[in-house]
Amino acid sequence: MAKDPAVAARIGIVTISDRASAGVYQDLGGPAIRATLSEFLRSAWQDVSRVIPDERGTIEAALMELCDRERCDLVVTTGGTGPAPRDVTPEATEAVCTKMMPGFGELMRATSLRFVPTAILSRQTAGIRGNSLIVNLPGKPKSIRECLEAVFPAIPYCLDLIGAAYLETNEAVIKAFRPKT
Repeated sequence: MAKDPAVAARIGIVTISDRASAGVYQDLGGPAIRATLSEFLRSAWQDVSRVIPDERGTIEAALMELCDRERCDLVVTTGGTGPAPRDVTPEATEAVCTKMMPGFGELMRATSLRFVPTAILSRQTAGIRGNSLIVNLPGKPKSIRECLEAVFPAIPYCLDLIGAAYLETNEAVIKAFRPKT
């Protein structure tokens, strides 16, 4: 059962980038996630943000902290999903999750293929850890929005099913699917 709708959801936003974490360039992914969720959500929420390097142990530790200690209902990552040697976000996500949700990655790749043929190189995925859903997104702000538009209609119901926060969407922007009771 979902949590009380009056309680603000906690959403982890994790930018995974060696250069952004070192201050070499500005993090654009985290702000893109925050802006998109601000448009999508009508219910109250608070973000718990991190900018970390592409280190598998660091990613795993951040995901566990956000799910277990910070009690985030949803954790959204950006970066580290490609084929490069340092792209290890999917491996870290799988290592900390008890259930993988491959449909998220399948839909994000199918959506991205409408825009770029290199979408097949992406390894986005999603999984569940306790009462938290973790979703890996690509690193580019435009792709972040496209992928969130594709998968977000299923996220509120997924959170209901795992006992996480109840999310209400701004239906003028995006509509969540929930079965009729």
